[in-house]
Amino acid sequence: MRVHRADQSITVRALRNASPYIRLFKGKVFVIKAGGGVFDDAALLRALIEQIAILHYLGIRVVLIHGGGQQLTELTAALGVPTRTVQGRRITDARSIEATSMVLNGLINTRILALCRQLEIAAVGLSGVDAGLILAHKRPPVRLGTSDELIDFGFVGDIDAIDSGVIRRHLDDGLMPVISPLSADSRGTLLNINADTVAAAIGAALGAEKLIFCTGAAGILERVDDASSIISYTDLVGLQRLRDAEQLVEGMLPKARAIEDALRGGVRRVHVISYRAPDSILAEVFTNEGTGTLVVADINALTAAEQQAGA
Repeated sequence: MRVHRADQSITVRALRNASPYIRLFKGKVFVIKAGGGVFDDAALLRALIEQIAILHYLGIRVVLIHGGGQQLTELTAALGVPTRTVQGRRITDARSIEATSMVLNGLINTRILALCRQLEIAAVGLSGVDAGLILAHKRPPVRLGTSDELIDFGFVGDIDAIDSGVIRRHLDDGLMPVISPLSADSRGTLLNINADTVAAAIGAALGAEKLIFCTGAAGILERVDDASSIISYTDLVGLQRLRDAEQLVEGMLPKARAIEDALRGGVRRVHVISYRAPDSILAEVFTNEGTGTLVVADINALTAAEQQAGA
């Protein structure tokens, strides 16, 4: 009996092409931030964690930060608590901070850990509260832009410091930290922190090789009203140009600020990709072409091959 075999050369060629990247990144730290939208689709979430598992198996030290804004909005709506955001940032009042803890530290974090167990990833769930991982204070009321209105974000925190030793000890033990962005101040008051901001701060504290934002968008757009205008690569000057042209709106505003903070803090490269695109993390990490937007401090630091791939 003759058994049909798939073309093995395709697999072998893919491995050969990926091998330089595997050698380059083995032992390096990747911080990956997953957006809340992916948690609404079991298939998308599994595909995302499967890709992260491959990085983990290859010896890349992965730290996964997760949001949960979409799920939090649904829960607070069910509880009769309205959601208000200002320039892409959520206002968290006394009634919604408990729901925030339920969603982030409970529902989302546990769901990820269950998938990690199924895929045989040795993962551990953390939040900013654990062992003083994220030191924060309550954000004071602020005046945004030219408005005279003072905005009180409620139980929202601004980061004072990251205790990277808490994460490094887990990484050294071969564990993958899965981190919720909830934290607390010195008096134990729970504080909600934007997950993009947390990812950037942790990436900088760890000196991460890469910070990867997995979002519902395919990347950063040159024109916000044109989904096909994905920017292949840009730098800090390019981000400021987009901001001045008002092409960064809503959730992309805090993300852009997080990208800038990460790069200025020492993260080498930041990627914005879609969790909807098949194998987007693997394509972004193991090919020159990638799938979304690569952001560096200065475009001149990109290799000729990377600039050619993004042309």
